[in-house]
Amino acid sequence: MKLAWLRSLETSHQDCVWACTWVPATDKSPGLLLTGSLDETVKLWNPEDLSLVRTNTGHCLGVVSVAAHPSGKIAASASMDSFVRVFDVESNNTIATLEAPPSEVWQMQFDPRGTTLAVAGGSSASVKLWDTAEWKLVATLSIPRPESSKPSDKGNNKKFVLSVAWSPSGRQLACGSMDGSISVFDVQRAKFLHHLDGHTMPVRSLSYSPLDPRVLVSGSDDERIHMYDAEGKTLFSSMSGHSSWVLSVDVSPDGQAIASGSSDRTVKLWDPKMRAAVQTMTNHTDQVWGVKFEGGGGGVRGSLLASVSDDKSISLYNYS
Repeated sequence: MKLAWLRSLETSHQDCVWACTWVPATDKSPGLLLTGSLDETVKLWNPEDLSLVRTNTGHCLGVVSVAAHPSGKIAASASMDSFVRVFDVESNNTIATLEAPPSEVWQMQFDPRGTTLAVAGGSSASVKLWDTAEWKLVATLSIPRPESSKPSDKGNNKKFVLSVAWSPSGRQLACGSMDGSISVFDVQRAKFLHHLDGHTMPVRSLSYSPLDPRVLVSGSDDERIHMYDAEGKTLFSSMSGHSSWVLSVDVSPDGQAIASGSSDRTVKLWDPKMRAAVQTMTNHTDQVWGVKFEGGGGGVRGSLLASVSDDKSISLYNYS
């Protein structure tokens, strides 16, 4: 397994780029790269040459997360202005605007079937689930308070929810919090299942393996990448190699590798079996906030990996 650098675009946005994801191809459009920036814009790019396809405006503060519907026709952007904007990829028309209280909109992800959008709820210590047919809030998955805490404790602020990931089946949802804990929910029953412990600092990114639905990968400010059996509640691998916060992790479509982005300015490729980094990419000159593989499982090699950074650039790599 290896990454081969393909191309970079130096000033893709006017400010730091904090989010990226891939929009699946449709019968009308090839697969596109979607990025969100502190410059308040969301941009769509053609990965062939990183040419700009479209710029979306509509937020009045920086964009912290972007998500693409599995159909490739709809996407969403979440901003520090506390709004989630849902838009048509082809026309850029706004489909829905979802409002939340201040500091309650962070990472988000559509479920594998595209029926629900999960939004990490920040200071609400919860994940909000929005129905994608009518764009109504259908459930709030709240993280229970630790049994040891008193009602007067301000400890709930530590459950500030930063990251979210759906299991490949869509039956379970995991979220990562500021205190280093990961919470796992049964979505259908809207029921909290258990915590996954091991990190000591904020968990900013989560990714399930597309091939083994039990395996959950996490990245944390404690500089470590963890692999959990999310159903068996066990931490079975802890990998170190970054010299600063791990800001983003993603499992490759073939399930054989993990990519990570860090505030140490590097992108790393990890071999989970060796429990070690096998490659380090150093194209970025500032924190790497997002890494994302193209493709949705099925054992395919030869997919693309994108990375975005505070240096305002996008880099693309071939994974083989």
